[in-house]
Amino acid sequence: MTATIAPDTRVPVTVLTGFLGSGKTTLLNRILTEEHGQRIAVIENEYGEVGIDDALVYDSDEEIFEMNNGCICCTVRGDLIRILGTLMKRPDPFDRILIETTGLADPAPVAQTFFVDDELREKLRLDAIITMVDAAHVLDHLTEVKPDGVENEAVEQVAFADRLVLNKTDLVDETALADVVAGLRSINAMADILPTRYAELELGSILDVGAFALDRVLQTDPTFLTETDHQHDLTVGSVGIETEGSIDVGKLNAWLGKLLRERGQDIFRSKGILNIDGLANQYVFQAVHMLFDGAEGRPWAEGEPRLNRLVFIGRNLDRDELIAEFNACLTGVR
Repeated sequence: MTATIAPDTRVPVTVLTGFLGSGKTTLLNRILTEEHGQRIAVIENEYGEVGIDDALVYDSDEEIFEMNNGCICCTVRGDLIRILGTLMKRPDPFDRILIETTGLADPAPVAQTFFVDDELREKLRLDAIITMVDAAHVLDHLTEVKPDGVENEAVEQVAFADRLVLNKTDLVDETALADVVAGLRSINAMADILPTRYAELELGSILDVGAFALDRVLQTDPTFLTETDHQHDLTVGSVGIETEGSIDVGKLNAWLGKLLRERGQDIFRSKGILNIDGLANQYVFQAVHMLFDGAEGRPWAEGEPRLNRLVFIGRNLDRDELIAEFNACLTGVR
């Protein structure tokens, strides 16, 4: 007689991670706008004092829960457990849960959550850790020398991946791409590598793949289920700016161009939603190191405060200097 295996009815959870600017929000929007007919709960953890990502996620029927007061692998892990517990008690259950970590998160403590908490282990299953990789910049981050005792988050994100989404392949040539693949394989020889542009891929390759295997993880990291302290690089921080007023686009372009040209190596990520003088729509900009992209966003809603919100994440940022330089871009300021 052949024994039958009962289907796993637990809600699948996908952890979406990757270093700053790798394209996590782009992939998240891709998932949310797909006609899959599922109810998805999204938990976002944003690194920075001013939240930007919530406004960059397309309107959808999914519910989005934000955690902006710390890194999901450190100070807000208790918040994650509480949110997940609340979701499981709802009378209208979700079909799946997506957790988007900050670009500076170590995915290991997030994955541990689903095995050290009994209630979550009974109701949720970790389906896969999906790591987004920026083909143009990942090797710089993977090879960065950190102080003793400080972990390299980019390495941890690649090492724990079940799927590596190699994004922005259009920004590198074939030789550079081969070097990136070799670098990824030197850290994680098992994960499938999925080359993409603009995070365009078949969702079946990252969702419901049943890729996370605790036994495999314990073979490579026997201390996985052991609570350990880890230290982020304290030279890396964020500066958030939120202010009213309209922006002189000429001054803005001159300032951002000079800033990213001179400091781009140390500014991992910058993004913002701005009120450009004379523009009816929001202006959305995003940059990864020195690569900048900006475009008109949605119209400002009637009665909506036209707040400028932007955030810089990088190494040894001068808060006062950045705020003063941005304020100098406001109209009417000489």
